[in-house]
Amino acid sequence: MEFYDVIGKRRSIRSYKPDPVPDEALRRIGEAVRSAPTACNRQPYKMWIVRNPEKRAALAKVYAQKWFAEAPAIAVIAGRESEAWRRLEGDTIVNVDAAIAMEHFMLAATAEGLGWCWICAFRRAEADKALGLDPEYHAVALSPLGYPAGEPGAFSRKPLNELFEVVD
Repeated sequence: MEFYDVIGKRRSIRSYKPDPVPDEALRRIGEAVRSAPTACNRQPYKMWIVRNPEKRAALAKVYAQKWFAEAPAIAVIAGRESEAWRRLEGDTIVNVDAAIAMEHFMLAATAEGLGWCWICAFRRAEADKALGLDPEYHAVALSPLGYPAGEPGAFSRKPLNELFEVVD
């Protein structure tokens, strides 16, 4: 797909086929995630694609939506504060770096014909525990991953001039 076609086709999917995600598609998605820019190129994140049924079931408990659990894979991106760049005020931008990588994941998944849905409304400590994460990592976002079970509906956006402005 062309870049602007991918952006236009991108949707949050909440219904999945049980078909597995091909390893080759996951490799290409992983390369897209790896290419995401981060502050000072520190790359303070790691993404896991969870296909293991027991671990997916454990993650489904931290975000209890039926459609989340039906996807054949769940992506988890976690940040590592100790590796992240810090603002002048001292706080890290680990969540920004992880979010940029997550957006690369989502655009690449869309280009592969896969569906996903950005999830942040979950219990982070329980997600970390369900995955057995190193204590330095903390989940930032989750996403089911799989082939959409149907076509997503139309959606609306605010007018461009409310969201984007060129200042001369």
